[in-house]
Amino acid sequence: MVRNVLGSILAVLGATAAVSSPFRAWYDGRHGRYYRLGDLFSGAGVTDARAGLFGSLFLPFAVAAVLTLVGIILRSRLLVAGAGVLVLAFTVLWMVRVGQAEGQLVIGGDGAGLGAGTATALVGGVLLLIAAAVMSGRPRPVAPRHDHPDHEPPHGPLTLEGPMQPYADQPPYPEPPYEEPPEGPPPHRA
Repeated sequence: MVRNVLGSILAVLGATAAVSSPFRAWYDGRHGRYYRLGDLFSGAGVTDARAGLFGSLFLPFAVAAVLTLVGIILRSRLLVAGAGVLVLAFTVLWMVRVGQAEGQLVIGGDGAGLGAGTATALVGGVLLLIAAAVMSGRPRPVAPRHDHPDHEPPHGPLTLEGPMQPYADQPPYPEPPYEEPPEGPPPHRA
């Protein structure tokens, strides 16, 4: 129970970070919501063309957030991990495509190069994977009992006949193999 709660908190934090990342600067001050999703898969690579919100990097991260919420509700580690993989995959794919278009990727603190949006997306994806690892998931179903009269155990029905007999029908214990001790005090040994 505690693991599911902790995993759910981490998953919500990861999904929030992923969904908020396109609204921050990704590269050279350009926000992630302005990168066209189709540029990641086209031969032309990343262009300067602006995208609408649902045609940008926001879309896969929104899908990841929905997967995360469904995973939390169903206590599915697989869905939460899938959301984390989705976020990381699109972030890394974007980094590869921008690196191809620019010739290099630069990390700069002055607004040039990779920005806070990229870092936020990476952190969000990692948090989702950690959340999936922390969650205990759904309880496993208990194996069905076979109390149905048509189903017999492989060794047949248990009866009181044969090697197992009721206690009252068993013969009494045999007499001890030793003789009774003599009456009186034991002999004195010197």
